[in-house]
Amino acid sequence: MDLDELAGWLRLALSPGVGPGSARRLLAAFGLPERIFAQPADALEAVLGPAQVRAVAEMPEGFDAMLATTWAWLQGTEGAGPTPAVRRILTLADPAYPAALLQTADPPLLLYTLGPARLSLGGVAATRALAVVGSRNPSPQGASDARLFARHLAQAGLTIVSGLALGIDGAAHEGALEGMAEDPDAPAATVAVVGTGLDRVYPARHRGLAHRIASRGLIVSEFPLGTPPLTPNFPRRNRVISGLAQGTLVVEAALASGSLITARMAAEQGREVFAIPGSIHSPQSRGCHALIRQGAKLVESAQDILEELPGFVAQGRAAAPPDAGAETAAPQDEEGLLAQMGHAPVSLDALCARTGHDVARLQVMLLELELAGQVGRLPGGLFQRIASA
Repeated sequence: MDLDELAGWLRLALSPGVGPGSARRLLAAFGLPERIFAQPADALEAVLGPAQVRAVAEMPEGFDAMLATTWAWLQGTEGAGPTPAVRRILTLADPAYPAALLQTADPPLLLYTLGPARLSLGGVAATRALAVVGSRNPSPQGASDARLFARHLAQAGLTIVSGLALGIDGAAHEGALEGMAEDPDAPAATVAVVGTGLDRVYPARHRGLAHRIASRGLIVSEFPLGTPPLTPNFPRRNRVISGLAQGTLVVEAALASGSLITARMAAEQGREVFAIPGSIHSPQSRGCHALIRQGAKLVESAQDILEELPGFVAQGRAAAPPDAGAETAAPQDEEGLLAQMGHAPVSLDALCARTGHDVARLQVMLLELELAGQVGRLPGGLFQRIASA
């Protein structure tokens, strides 16, 4: 991309009052941006309203500075070592633009990407990818499920797409990176679609994770450099997450969760929707249960997903896929306690009644199980058994 081409596309994307839909109509009517801006007003009025025509005729405020900043960003790289992360901008007219996104109702005009030179977003999306989304405040079991499913699915050859948010998103990215850690020539381990400009990391605590994703996968945004984490950006970001993938897995979600927006968008885009069931007592499971009632595929293991994705053949690198109900061995006394806990959240008083142990003994046993990663502590004084592969 040269400077003049970048200027045309950036001006079109930044023209106030001209949204993506109007911009695509202009592109369809006149061709590339430089031809759009060369049109007389009466030609533009055949496509746009008067206010939009005036907006197209004027240079966006601060455009020269934004163009200079974006051009300088595009010329640079990030990270040290033999494989620094390369910066790219894909336009709707770029042959490398992901075909999967072009097939959706609202593809972004521009996609900013950051990742190794050997990876392209179009190539990643043309293979097989699964979106993994869920609560920003998951239960310990939900976070564990997201990480383990992502790890095994990445080992089987899937690219994991998520949104770099706290909770399920971060766990899914971590699991995917673990799954591909021993294969430097594998496809992208994971793609993070973010709701800010690529010169920012949000949330800040995921800065280290973002750097690792940029070295083994891709970070993607449709938003201009300098864009802060504005609330309306994230629902827009969600359509790109689902649009890049052949299916979306919802691990944990409350009924008002933004993850349900992603699942709805996936269904509207003709993609598969999967959901992991949970406890009937957990608010974080209600969104998944609602999706299952609406036709999402209930999954209990990674294999359930691999069997459903059309045309996908696992690459054979994965060990046995995780089962949401499996657990590791525990000492004899603690094994009995795990059995008494079941898989639903439970209070200390209920465990006293079930096991006959006094409170002091139970607290010691629960602490040991918590340190071993087999029990999670929930708000309200509740405990929950954590299944693991």
